[in-house]
Amino acid sequence: MPIARVPVVGRVHVVVLLLTLCLTWSLWSGHYNVLLIFGAVCCLLVAWLSMRMKIVDDEGQPLVRLGLRVFAYLPWLLVQIVKANIDVARRILSPSLPISPRLIEVEASQETELGNVIFANSITLTPGTISIRIRDGVVLVHALTSEAADELIAGEMDRRVTAVERGGHD
Repeated sequence: MPIARVPVVGRVHVVVLLLTLCLTWSLWSGHYNVLLIFGAVCCLLVAWLSMRMKIVDDEGQPLVRLGLRVFAYLPWLLVQIVKANIDVARRILSPSLPISPRLIEVEASQETELGNVIFANSITLTPGTISIRIRDGVVLVHALTSEAADELIAGEMDRRVTAVERGGHD
């Protein structure tokens, strides 16, 4: 399929896919010599094949939909991950610190599947909590401690993900 027949929105998705592939390849490979040419060729081939298969769309390119808002959320999420890592490590190294595993249901205010996926994955990325299921706007979560469960129930992560999804501010 020639690029001229691809709608403008589709072209944006292909360009974003290509840039994402190239950036990811260059960061992860660490090769900045002649192998860079092979990486670029592979990225072009994947982008072209994805376009031919008609799998490059809004759902497959969340950065197009979310824009730069996601980059405002990521630092906050990284801080939460580090804090939870420290908490879990302290509980492992000091058995006198209590754990109180429990299942909780957390309301998810996201309106799209992408928002739900970001929310559920953010929960799972945070040590001490795992998203088990999301159904009808409710996420079933296993929390290692009461504190982790209470933080999720308080809803700060939900509000931040919803702000990313809708384009609002934290």
